[in-house]
Amino acid sequence: MHENQIGTLILDAAFQVHKELGPGLLESTYEACLSYECIQKGLYIEVQIPLPVVYKEVRLDCGYRIDLRAGRKVIVEIKSVEALNDVHLAQILTYMKLSGSRLGYLINFNVKQLKDGIKRVVLGVL
Repeated sequence: MHENQIGTLILDAAFQVHKELGPGLLESTYEACLSYECIQKGLYIEVQIPLPVVYKEVRLDCGYRIDLRAGRKVIVEIKSVEALNDVHLAQILTYMKLSGSRLGYLINFNVKQLKDGIKRVVLGVL
């Protein structure tokens, strides 16, 4: 399945979760519910994937974790914060570079309307 198709299913699932739960819960709650909804849509989902840093040919486990990866291609970084900021964008960009993913979504569930909490991030051409 192409990254864009996976992304569409992820967003559909995110809107379902937000409609059901609304804002104000913990990130871990949204992560579990989004994972469930994505699986129900037929996506292969991995949660809390360790992400090592390779520095001078040495693999270093620095504690980075990808919140959710769908189809082994698309990364989702889940937030429940007052507002997304540049640090959140830098985080997903770093995760995408380290994992080799070209498409990622930064989703802040702590908003009144979810469309205001979604940032699509693309590296290269899809």
